[in-house]
Amino acid sequence: MSGADLRVQLESLPTEAARPDLAGLDRLPTERIAELMNEGDATVPTAVAGQVPRIAAAVDAIAARMARGGRLIYAGAGTAGRLGVLDASECPPTFNTGPGQVAGLIAGGPEALVTSVEGAEDDADAARADLDALGLTARDSVVGVSASGRTPYAVAAVEHARAAGALTVGLACNPDSPLAAAAEHPVEVVVGPELIAGSTRLKAGTAQKLVLNMISTITMVRLGKTYGNLMVDVRAGNEKLRARAHRIVALATGAEDAEVAAALEATGGEVKPAVLALAAGVDAATAERLLTGSGGHLRAALAAARD
Repeated sequence: MSGADLRVQLESLPTEAARPDLAGLDRLPTERIAELMNEGDATVPTAVAGQVPRIAAAVDAIAARMARGGRLIYAGAGTAGRLGVLDASECPPTFNTGPGQVAGLIAGGPEALVTSVEGAEDDADAARADLDALGLTARDSVVGVSASGRTPYAVAAVEHARAAGALTVGLACNPDSPLAAAAEHPVEVVVGPELIAGSTRLKAGTAQKLVLNMISTITMVRLGKTYGNLMVDVRAGNEKLRARAHRIVALATGAEDAEVAAALEATGGEVKPAVLALAAGVDAATAERLLTGSGGHLRAALAAARD
């Protein structure tokens, strides 16, 4: 595509539009700029709400594949790629996901997390190679993320994944995007022009973060990584998380501190079996066996213990 053609294409995108009412932005008082930015940000949840049915359908499909051993893989460039890597990196401590169970690919590789890698977002071949390097299978789910919805890296990732039989989601912030068209599950959160024209790390970035939060969090709920709204699969790797694990067991069972501490010690600090041991009156080994039999779903294990 020529530079002129690309300019024409970009000019048609809502995320690239310049708001005429903000032409004097740099002359406004700081507080007024902050108010304008906040007012714009406040419109993002409404835009996301319009896509909730599509997000929910994507989550159910992703969870079904992950329950069969598949992975959740994000792919994007720039801000979108960084947000995917961020979401993936927070799943192990929050939900105790296994190595690589949730992964993030960013155009340009790890270097692109902290600096701009020239031309990386235009490298469709790299997207295909990055997915192949992960050993992509038909059980996996690939979420392409791009504010414009036309980033070659994200579009190619989705196209390649779909051709391999993987589940695909296209998350964009413009309507009728190539990314959404390429995906089995299109999600287009149209947030409109940015405060700074074309700076899609703003409203578009916020929208993407909200949707990625939904995708990973609700998928983990469906996989039994929570009990009610409690993080019963939290990985207690530091003092704060160990204290949180203690509090979660106490909230879930109503047990006294000494009982909670003893249960966590018996289960090696694992919250789920500790809750099950206290709530069902079983020992740690039985709790582990019941959880294995229920596929890790604590509520189902509790029901089995009471039968």
